[in-house]
Amino acid sequence: MTGLHKRRKPLALIGLGLAALLTLSACSGGDSPGATGTGQNTSADAQQTSAGPAKLAVQPADGAKDVAPADSAQVTVTDGELQSVTLTNPEGKPVAGRLGADKRSWTITEPLGYGKKYTWSGTALGSDGKQVAIGGSFTTVSPRKQLSASLNVGDNQTYGIAMPIALTFSSKVTDKAAVERSLTVETTPKTEGSWAWVSDTSVHWRPKEYWQPNTQVKVAANIYGVKIGDGTYGKQDVTAAFSIGRSQIVKGDTTTHRMQVIRDGVQIADYPVSYGLDSDPGRVTHSGVHVVMSKHATYSMSNPRYDYYDVNVPWAVRISNNGEFIHGLASSMWAQGKQNVSHGCLNLSPARAKEYYDGALIGDPVEITGSTQTLSAKDGDYSDWTYSWADWTKLSALAG
Repeated sequence: MTGLHKRRKPLALIGLGLAALLTLSACSGGDSPGATGTGQNTSADAQQTSAGPAKLAVQPADGAKDVAPADSAQVTVTDGELQSVTLTNPEGKPVAGRLGADKRSWTITEPLGYGKKYTWSGTALGSDGKQVAIGGSFTTVSPRKQLSASLNVGDNQTYGIAMPIALTFSSKVTDKAAVERSLTVETTPKTEGSWAWVSDTSVHWRPKEYWQPNTQVKVAANIYGVKIGDGTYGKQDVTAAFSIGRSQIVKGDTTTHRMQVIRDGVQIADYPVSYGLDSDPGRVTHSGVHVVMSKHATYSMSNPRYDYYDVNVPWAVRISNNGEFIHGLASSMWAQGKQNVSHGCLNLSPARAKEYYDGALIGDPVEITGSTQTLSAKDGDYSDWTYSWADWTKLSALAG
C-alpha cells in the first residue's frame, strides 16, 4: 500500500502543472475566441484615429482677385474623396472639369474668362463617413491690355530644312520668360532646338542643325490668360502642325559666279549667276546662310538709292529682307557666269530662274560664300542661322 501511494503523488502534480499551462495560454493568446489581448485593442484604436473629416484645398482660394485665366483652378482632398465639384461662371453655367481617377482631385479643362466671378460648390466625403461642403468664389483679372500673336508657319504646310518658327506679337513683350514658358515645340523625330528673342516683339525657334527631312512638327503658343507684362495678358492661343520636306541646299560662290542646287545630297543643277557688284558695299551680295522667305511669279523692284523704280522681274525667290532675291533677268545674261553686276540679287536667265523657282520651298537654305560683306541680324527676319548655336541659346529668356 505504501508503494502504491508514492507512485500516485507525481501524477497529481503533473495535472496541476498542465492546468497552470493552459491557464497561461488562455490569458496571453490573441487568436482565441473571445480573447481581449492588447494587440487587438491597439488595431481598433488605430482605425478610430485614422478616420477623420475630409481636408479640402481649393485653388484659387475663396476671395482671390485678379486671378490670371491661365492659372490652374482645382480642388483636392485628403482623408476622403470628392463626391461632386462644380465651378460656375457668372451666367450660371458650369465650367468643364475632370475628376481624378482616385477621386481626390478635380481640375478645370477649359480656359476661364477675363473679368469674371466664379463660384465653387460640391461635397467631399471624409474617411469618417461625414460630408464636407465645397464653397467659395474668386474673380479673374480684367487686363489693361491684351497682346495677340501670329505664327509664320501654317497647318499642313511643308517647309525647307532651314525654316525657323517665328512668333510675332502685336506690341512689345516685357515678361519674355512668362511667354517662353507657355511655348512648346514637339517634333518627330526628336529635334534639339531653342527659342531666342530676336526683338521685343518676336521670338524664334530653330533647330541646332538643319531639320532632318520629313520631320513632323507641332508648335503651340498657349499664351491666353498668361501675364506677359504689367497689366498685359495674352489674347489667344495660336498653334500649327507642319512638315519638313526634302533636303535642298543652294550653294553659291560669288567668286566663281555660279550656284549649285543640292537635293537630298545630290547636285541637280549648276547655274551661271551674276551676283551683286563686288566693288560697291551697297550692292554686294552678302555671304552667309540665307533662308527662302517667299516666292513670286513676278516681282516689282525699286531702289531709289540707285535710281531705278518698278522693274518687273520673273520668278523671284526672296532670300532675305535686305533686298536679296534669286530671280530671272534677261538683260544681265551676258554677265551671268562671268561678272557680278547686280544690286545684290542672284541673276539667272528667265528659264533657269523658272526651273529653280519650281523646285524651291519656303525655308530652304541658300549658302553664299566669297563676298566682302557678311549677312547679319540686321539683314532681316530670317537671320537665325547667322548666330552660332552658343550665341543663339543665350537669346532665350530662360537661359542660365
